[in-house]
Amino acid sequence: MVDAASLVEETRKTLQAVETRIRRHPYLDAVEAGQISKDELRRFAGQQHHIIGSDLRAMALLIAKAGSTKTREFFWGGIQGERTALEGLHAFATALAMPVGDLEAAEPIPGAFAYSAYIAWLALFGSCAEFAAAFLVNLEAWGGNCARMSRALRARYQMRDEDVAFFDLFSSPPPDFQRGALRVIQEGLERGIEPQQIRRAARMLQGYELLYWDTLYQALAG
Repeated sequence: MVDAASLVEETRKTLQAVETRIRRHPYLDAVEAGQISKDELRRFAGQQHHIIGSDLRAMALLIAKAGSTKTREFFWGGIQGERTALEGLHAFATALAMPVGDLEAAEPIPGAFAYSAYIAWLALFGSCAEFAAAFLVNLEAWGGNCARMSRALRARYQMRDEDVAFFDLFSSPPPDFQRGALRVIQEGLERGIEPQQIRRAARMLQGYELLYWDTLYQALAG
């Protein structure tokens, strides 16, 4: 039987090149240089609003599919975290003078929303193990970028702690998140989910994460 922790570590190593591209993305460099306008930051907020709303629905579907209490608890914790993130996103939007109505009215960009489209696909057609593994592998890159944005927004855009709470939430995930995700993955492996399915889910989501940043950067050119 494949061990979940070993499988995740192996998968992370194979995706290191993609993770490096995400972490060194020029969009982040532009934020740190103060080159991103408030309008472009509003675009970021609008895309995240749609992504969080979709992810909440996906996790609710997974709770219904979960095969054990521990797995249901893991995804319920994910829903609570996404709700907190949504509150933080509203605070970020307020700091940008962006009403909640404007968040809801923002048009999703296909390349930015592709991440959540795949998450919804996983929730519908995949397994809880694939979903948990994809999130776990992706979190380090997304969390690292959120930490960079939090520091840059404070330094370059004079934002306060409450303004960047959205980014701080993801840059410091709950200490039990990895343990819970590994438990879900191990349960899936024991139920017959193939390791290659889990590797593929992580690879696909990491690719969509890179596409998200690429899309926002390309949008800067109008």
